[in-house]
Amino acid sequence: IYYSFSDTISDKVQDLFRIDSKSGEIRTDGELNFEDIQSYDLEIEARDQGTPPLSGHCSVELEVLDVND
Repeated sequence: IYYSFSDTISDKVQDLFRIDSKSGEIRTDGELNFEDIQSYDLEIEARDQGTPPLSGHCSVELEVLDVND
């Protein structure tokens, strides 16, 4: 199974996060700022290598906390 961001995720958001295509682990790859955006909704796709390939989707909701307060 291979994991990726859905095509609906903007390039700007994809620059802030990375997803391991084999494990599905999501990590930050940029700086998140609470004052700019307080939450993200990441659409993830999992696809197998069958013929035809099957896929599933899920939504990951990420809430950014303000550490200055």
